[in-house]
Amino acid sequence: MARPGMERWRDRLALVTGASGGIGAAVARALVQQGLKVVGCARTVGNIEM
Repeated sequence: MARPGMERWRDRLALVTGASGGIGAAVARALVQQGLKVVGCARTVGNIEM
């Protein structure tokens, strides 16, 4: 379920740096849950592959 105010971002693309861990990973997951398409960047590819 989308949070109020997040509906306008549904189906948009977000770039998240540091997406392999910590805050970056949490942000990436939260954005996906809200319906955004997410491109995650990390220094180590193995840490970000799902």
